[in-house]
Amino acid sequence: MIGTGKIKQYANVLDKPLGKGKQEVSLSAFAFLFSELVQYNQTQVDNISELETRLEDAGYAVGARVLELLCHRDKGNRRETRLLGILSFVHSTVWKVLFGKVADSLEKGTEHEDEYMISEKELLVNRFISIPKDMGTFHCGAFVAGIVKGVLENAGFPAVVTAHFVPVEGQQRPRTTILIKFAEEV
Repeated sequence: MIGTGKIKQYANVLDKPLGKGKQEVSLSAFAFLFSELVQYNQTQVDNISELETRLEDAGYAVGARVLELLCHRDKGNRRETRLLGILSFVHSTVWKVLFGKVADSLEKGTEHEDEYMISEKELLVNRFISIPKDMGTFHCGAFVAGIVKGVLENAGFPAVVTAHFVPVEGQQRPRTTILIKFAEEV
């Protein structure tokens, strides 16, 4: 009945509808949690490559769950079946849910037909992390690369996804580029 003022009671939390809910997370809470994730994994590995792999694996799990949630919530349990459609989905919808805005750019690679790049001027995971000189090429963007890989692979588009710093003239901080190289069968 409409307008009776009764609130529907649910016997089980699983029976509740999956609403959009509050979509904001405290930036300081995220920064602290991510910093702890990096520090914990740093104590578990011997080199930078292993640390980036562990961050990518953690991001992969997040990406798989984000895809499942967004497909259920926004697409009525349908998944994208076209390559440009899934790239646009990651570039806009996934990025907006995770970082509060659409990614700065989505570009097709010039050297290879199966390469795409998502670029971000200041990636959130790099904003609050200071990298010691002895860690040299360490890139926290490996976590975001893992998220993108998790979304793509679970949607049926296997790819190798890596994060890179790209220097920009006139800017102190480099731009982060997530490089996506799809498998041949895609």
